[in-house]
Amino acid sequence: MALKCGIVGLPNVGKSTLFNCISSGKAQSANFPFCTIEPNIGSTIVPDERLQVLEKLVNPQRVVPATVEIVDIAGLVKGASKGEGLGNQFLANIRETDAILHVLRCFDDPNIVHVDGSVDPVRDKEIIDTELQLKDLETIENRIHKVQKQAQTGGDKNAKKLYEILLKYKSVLEQGKSARSVTFDNPEEQKLARELFLLTNKPVMYVCNVDEASAKEGNQYVERVKEAIKDENAQILVIAAKIESEIAELDSYEERKMFLEEIGLEKSGVVRLIQSAYALLNLETFFTAGPQEVRAWTYNKGDKAPQAAGVIHSDFEKGFIRAEVIKYDDFVKYGSEAACRNAGKLYTEGKEYIVQDGDIMHFLFNV
Repeated sequence: MALKCGIVGLPNVGKSTLFNCISSGKAQSANFPFCTIEPNIGSTIVPDERLQVLEKLVNPQRVVPATVEIVDIAGLVKGASKGEGLGNQFLANIRETDAILHVLRCFDDPNIVHVDGSVDPVRDKEIIDTELQLKDLETIENRIHKVQKQAQTGGDKNAKKLYEILLKYKSVLEQGKSARSVTFDNPEEQKLARELFLLTNKPVMYVCNVDEASAKEGNQYVERVKEAIKDENAQILVIAAKIESEIAELDSYEERKMFLEEIGLEKSGVVRLIQSAYALLNLETFFTAGPQEVRAWTYNKGDKAPQAAGVIHSDFEKGFIRAEVIKYDDFVKYGSEAACRNAGKLYTEGKEYIVQDGDIMHFLFNV
């Protein structure tokens, strides 16, 4: 599965600069609103040092990392939910993503205009939140109109459950809260809620775009954002997009590492962002390793072995028999599959096995 994240925010907050850093696409970056009209789509690998270790041990013909797809969505403006700017188009692009990376401008620069005339990340956040909430409210009200009669006559149990879910969402959205603030314990309700595809139900990470001096510790703007989102189920990441663009231009790993050490960072913001996006969506990685290929596969945390097998091919899941599993640390310690097998560190697991991050797996199936 390829993770798809949408970068959103007001115009001129650094979305396209960030996109250029983390993807293979080349979005135009200019000092005026609506520079990005069509959504730019790029992809980048998911950084994972374990792949490099496995490559040295296995010496395969090729190495295939997991990837993440990034969509640079043009800047939203106040009134987007009613079609202002290019609102309807932008909102449709957001709907197709798995998670939202909400970029907030947390730096001062008189040479870069702000669409609202001043730097205020909390205000900017609220503008975007409001537009997404209004669009969701419109969606909810339309669905209520369609299912209300069915729910009230009592003949359709699903309609009644959906109606109750819609009313819960309507209540919180009218309070200016996002749909993600509503939680459901019942799996059936969770499924019905997901199928509404609400914009504000998507996992969100607030990306505070700061200047170089604030890249490590943040600044007053970041602190205000932290306070504003403390009650939300959301992540926050501090990143200096301008610095990241300079790092991305360096040719060698050693040069990038030296650059990061000079500014006091262990990892680049891009690496932290992608890894945080995985955590945000509850995703983990298992590996397949053989002489032809070492490959990273993305699965949902908590998946059982057949579901993980289905990530490779649907036939693997349908005809699943068993999985052979080696823990990553054991593979590194013993150096090969054969050595792990001889040491009793290759385990045979059935359909109820819950896959663990870093597992090296071989699936046996019959279709």
